[in-house]
Amino acid sequence: MPRIKFADVKFPDHNTPSLYDLEVRLRKHLDQFRERIGSPKFEYAMPEADRMKIKRRAKAYLSAVSRKSGMGHLDDKDRQSMEAFRNGAELVSVETEHRADEIASAIHTEMPWMAAATEMIWQDMRSSVRNGDAAPRLRPLLLVGPPGIGKSHWARLLGQRLVVPTTVIEATGEPASFSVTGSQRGWGTANPGKPLEQIIANGIANPVIVVDEIEKAGNVESRRGVRFSLTEGLLPFLERSTAAHWSCPYFRIAFDMSWITWVMTANSVDGLSQPFLSRCPPTKLPDLSVEHLMGFADREGARRDLPHDAIDAVKDVI
Repeated sequence: MPRIKFADVKFPDHNTPSLYDLEVRLRKHLDQFRERIGSPKFEYAMPEADRMKIKRRAKAYLSAVSRKSGMGHLDDKDRQSMEAFRNGAELVSVETEHRADEIASAIHTEMPWMAAATEMIWQDMRSSVRNGDAAPRLRPLLLVGPPGIGKSHWARLLGQRLVVPTTVIEATGEPASFSVTGSQRGWGTANPGKPLEQIIANGIANPVIVVDEIEKAGNVESRRGVRFSLTEGLLPFLERSTAAHWSCPYFRIAFDMSWITWVMTANSVDGLSQPFLSRCPPTKLPDLSVEHLMGFADREGARRDLPHDAIDAVKDVI
């Protein structure tokens, strides 16, 4: 799989010495220097003043290395998290237009009533192959349709067919932007956002991120009157140019989030802001027909290896 530079940091060489190694080297250097100038050797232990000077200089060296990397402000735990991207992050490719056709065909066969959404990702996959992109560049999708037609299931199915990790964010349970962007240090529950957590966990830079029932997300307001809206937090991710250099408020490091496939679901566009809708025009989906439900019963029954009379019973109910 191709790799991209994901985190905008410089990783120190693996041979960078530890604090203990530096102190040992400096003590040895001091001993050798005193011997060259004819200074008497220490009879017992090194004087405290020399020992503290060595420690300060060793720490100063490691601090300079850390600042140069762009990770000097991180604690050991978070710096270790960034080690996952020393060699970049992987992208899962769709190598040929034929493969794009297979993916779209499989999704359409299972959920033909979602044809409008499937058509979009099919065209985007084929376009990415023709452009020589390292992975599919899929436009953000806002799927708008009646409840119960399988919008979230379609998004999960897309992740399965692309063979990439999928994360679902329930907008009703995550009304603020923190679930997507993360929160700054200083908040009681400071953490990176769920999309970045997913990429850190799997090392895959183009997961599918599903935001379910986005029109029902509310706002959280701080005591200072600052509003944290989920849709506003999404805006930088929905423009490829800004997503490619998105600055995480938790790590305070820029990441390339431009390869994420975003799928938002909604029953209506009521309450969604114009800036959000301009970046993510709605794809309107129809209600399920009896024919769609009959076909789904046949396919799902066959997948579960149900007996014919059980499938027929389901179709009688439909």
